[in-house]
Amino acid sequence: MKKAIINIGLILIAILIYILQANFFSWFTIAGIMPNIFVIYILFIGLFGNKTMGTIYGLILGILLDFVIGTKIGINSIGLGLIGFLAAVFDKNFSKDSRMTIMVMVVVATIAFEVLSYLLNYVFASINVEIVNFIRILAIEVIYNLILTIIIYPILQKYGYYIENEYKGNKILTRYF
Repeated sequence: MKKAIINIGLILIAILIYILQANFFSWFTIAGIMPNIFVIYILFIGLFGNKTMGTIYGLILGILLDFVIGTKIGINSIGLGLIGFLAAVFDKNFSKDSRMTIMVMVVVATIAFEVLSYLLNYVFASINVEIVNFIRILAIEVIYNLILTIIIYPILQKYGYYIENEYKGNKILTRYF
C-alpha cells in the first residue's frame, strides 16, 4: 500500500514538473535556455529508489515527453532511462547526504543526457549540431540545473529518504555485521 502511494506521489510530482517545465520556465529562461528538471527528477528517483525504478521511470517519462514534444520517439526515453541507471551507480559509490556530491551528480547527469540527446538527434534525425552553440547551451543548462538543485534538493531529500526506507529498507547495520 505504501509503495502504491509513493508511486502515485511520484506520478503527481512528474505532472507538476511537466507543468513547471512547459509553462513557468518558458518565461524564466537564461539566454533562451530552460533547465531540464526531468534529469534532476529521474536522478532523484534512481538515487533514492532502486536501479529498476529509476530506469523504468526514466523510460516511461522519456516516451511521454517524446510524444508531447513531437521529436523522434525514443531519444528522451533512452537518455532518461540511462540517467535512472546512472543514478543507481552513483548511489552505490557516493553519499546522498553531501550537497556538493549531489551537485556533481547533477552536472554529470545533465552533461550525459544532453550529449547523448544531441548524438542521437544527429544520427537519427539528421539535425546539424554546431559544437560552439552546443557547448554554450550545455553550460547554461548545467548552471540552471545546479541552481534548481540547490533550491529544491532539501525538499526532495526528505521525500527521498521516505522512498528509500520503503523500497530498500533500513539495511545500515547489515553492512557491518
